[in-house]
Amino acid sequence: MKFKRGFIALITILWGVRCIAQNEDHQAVYQAPKYEKEWMQPGLHPDRIVLNYGADPTTTASVTWRTNMEVKTAYAEIAKATAAPKFWRTAKRFIAKTSLLDGSKVNNAGIVAGYHSVTFNELEPNTLYGYRVGDGDHWSEWIQFKTASKSDDKFSFLYVGDAQNYILELWSRLIRQGFQKAPDARFIVHAGDLVSEAHSEAQWEEWFRAGSFIHGMIAGFPTPGNHEYDPLFTEHDNSPEQLSIQWRPQFTLPENGPKGIDNLKETAYYMDFQGLRMISLNSSEYRQEQAAWLKEILANNPNKWTVVTFHHPLFSASEGRSNTEWRELLKPIFDEFQVDLVLQGHDHSYARGRVAPKEYNLTSGVNKREQTGTMYVVSVSGGKMYRLNKKGWQQWGAEKDRDAENTQLVQVITVDHDTIQYRSFTATGELYDAFDLIKNKKGPNTLVDRKNEGIAARYHNNTISYYDKLPLDIENAVLAKYKGFKIDIVSIRPDINGGIYYDVDLEKEQSAAGISLKINEAGVIFEEEIDH
Repeated sequence: MKFKRGFIALITILWGVRCIAQNEDHQAVYQAPKYEKEWMQPGLHPDRIVLNYGADPTTTASVTWRTNMEVKTAYAEIAKATAAPKFWRTAKRFIAKTSLLDGSKVNNAGIVAGYHSVTFNELEPNTLYGYRVGDGDHWSEWIQFKTASKSDDKFSFLYVGDAQNYILELWSRLIRQGFQKAPDARFIVHAGDLVSEAHSEAQWEEWFRAGSFIHGMIAGFPTPGNHEYDPLFTEHDNSPEQLSIQWRPQFTLPENGPKGIDNLKETAYYMDFQGLRMISLNSSEYRQEQAAWLKEILANNPNKWTVVTFHHPLFSASEGRSNTEWRELLKPIFDEFQVDLVLQGHDHSYARGRVAPKEYNLTSGVNKREQTGTMYVVSVSGGKMYRLNKKGWQQWGAEKDRDAENTQLVQVITVDHDTIQYRSFTATGELYDAFDLIKNKKGPNTLVDRKNEGIAARYHNNTISYYDKLPLDIENAVLAKYKGFKIDIVSIRPDINGGIYYDVDLEKEQSAAGISLKINEAGVIFEEEIDH
């Protein structure tokens, strides 16, 4: 009977979506799953298994996992994978590094866990391996991955913007669609805001469950966003924001970033993969120091292609945003070293474009529009959506080639010798955007724009409505109180008593100022957060 009740409770948690009320437009009110603390607790059996490559993915790879603190010694075993069921007889065993993560007093954490990691060294290039993790009695399944080749062989990787909101409910379908489109992808670029509340065990649990075995099979290449930073303790309102306490324990990433800055470890780093230098920058802190480091690693880059990822876009896609200092810092570096592709998040919409290259001595008959400098992309993979900036990118001297609103997207990027093939897909599998970049011996890349091969452009006015509405009397009262602001986003949320409340974001025109409100059904504002 206990097993039956536990099973029913688990199913209820995983699929806890129901309508609990109706608003005046008869739209269903959505209720997110509720999580019991016990559901997030680690056990003896390994969970949250995640694979990461080292700086040299031809010979190194790392695996990280979690258990409870009863596991004092943990192991990882690895063997060359063959079709024989007992391929594991050739496995080598490694003792894991184990550390305690005590989140018992940390805002939204509350979990004490043991994190274990092993870095496999001296692997053979271009080789399929199987690995498992455990304590000698409690083991994971055998999970397979392939090391990088020493030659510039063709390969693909995935890129996703912010997962952040409705992670288990909605990001799960997106990341699984990406796996369906590119099951042989070698790694996944996560462009920040993997979760909404940095230290939240519930949200990290959603992230790992949504990706499931994908996290352990396709190496993650994550960069932190602003939502990976929060104060540790809510009672200290003026305490500084800190990187998610789970970040470094649960990922094992290259430590080849700027020297002497502990805060940037495993957030600013790079790896070289089959002719591609893949670079992560932390756009939330130590920007000047990273710019100097970036110049160094671009000046000594033996690879044909260069791709950079970070969270805050150089050319913002959504209304009310402009990262001017970040753009003025990085764009000259990208131009100088001819960075090919920049992958970003943060704006909860989609945009793709470039800055027209300076005049080159082009051969006769070459169309300048077919020549491109750095290609910039902003994308979103989770369920939170914003409106596009109506002024586009022309205000910053850039050209936007394709955009979208209210659409979850996953990108499959294929590097094939002198060509990068970029394909963006919706959560239901339609091709939305596409282009090719062709590397030239001199001058900028050649652009082959294939956006017309995708489906029609998607915006808020031709898709299922994302935004809910405030009752008119509450709307008038809010706008009267917060003069100069406009209502940007309204979401209807369930409260703990079975009713609803309104989650409202306000924005000020031509300003980065914003205010988030929580308003009950009686129109009373019971929470206010000012964001500058």
